[in-house]
Amino acid sequence: MSPVAASSDNLAEVFEFHEGQLVQEFGYDDDVDLDLRDAIEDLIDADLEDEYSREIVDGVIMWWRDGDGDLTDGLVDCLSSLVAGGPVWLLTPKPGRPGHVDPADIQEAANTAGLRGMNAVSLGPDWSGTRLASRS
Repeated sequence: MSPVAASSDNLAEVFEFHEGQLVQEFGYDDDVDLDLRDAIEDLIDADLEDEYSREIVDGVIMWWRDGDGDLTDGLVDCLSSLVAGGPVWLLTPKPGRPGHVDPADIQEAANTAGLRGMNAVSLGPDWSGTRLASRS
């Protein structure tokens, strides 16, 4: 699964989120791509739900860096409030950036959490995104 470059004009459109959807964000920190976050919020016309929200959400974005803990546990946690069939977008630093996560580690964690990798995209200079979906 090699990353596909997304247009810099509409990076958030690769997520396929729509106005009115609830999207929950996990792993927010000072290194996230704020322009990408803003673009997602513009698409859904709402703020992102934080990781402590108890709302049932239509999709998840999860910022993850090597050293953030156990990726499988993180993926399982983000599934608890996700509507059946909703996408999980795992956002990780690109190779050569601090916190890069090896694609094999992503695949292993996803499989253990009951997910499978769908596609990977380049999200600007620092982040890559991997769309994960339920195996069922």
